[in-house]
Amino acid sequence: MELHHEFTVPVPVDDAWRALLDVERIAPCMPGATVDDYDGKTVTGSVKVKVGPITVTYRGTAVFEEQDESAHRMVLIANGKETRGQGTARATVTGMLAERDGGTAVSVRTDLTVTGRPAQFGRGVMAEVGDKLVGQFAECLARRLEEPTERTEPPETVEPFRSAQPVQPVQPVQPVEPIDLLRTAGPPVAKRVAVAVATAVLALVFVRIRRHRHA
Repeated sequence: MELHHEFTVPVPVDDAWRALLDVERIAPCMPGATVDDYDGKTVTGSVKVKVGPITVTYRGTAVFEEQDESAHRMVLIANGKETRGQGTARATVTGMLAERDGGTAVSVRTDLTVTGRPAQFGRGVMAEVGDKLVGQFAECLARRLEEPTERTEPPETVEPFRSAQPVQPVQPVQPVEPIDLLRTAGPPVAKRVAVAVATAVLALVFVRIRRHRHA
């Protein structure tokens, strides 16, 4: 399926270009994603997707096949496989950046192929999920781009002697929340589930009526 999304960020196009290539910086803005390694071209990591009570984890790589700085065009090819199943995901993502009113308009075209449990939702639901996830990513990216890159440290002051304090334990890293397809998609999925349940109930009633008549 082919998906298309657009969003804007409040920085010049050159700044937005550098930010989008700084994978480690923007990784926290990617819903459900964890970046394990990035060498400037290849990203290795995982994405968690929740389908009802089931959480599916895809592990794989994403490779920048094209990075045209002069045209502000990038092409990313990602491949992943379920860690506990046979499902797969493959995406070719083409991003184009353009100056717009002092900010940057980002256009993203995604050619997505998914097998396994998430594929049951079809293009309509996946498109709506994509819209919401891209919206979340854009808002997070805008906030990060507006943060100052350099912080002035306050001047050092002489502290009075204090007794040694116990070292505080390092806080554990919070686990990444999976992408919840049912919650993210909202009404379309709820409607589909309702239709499926209604159909199952009608089929059950019909079977019972037939059995009663034959009896």
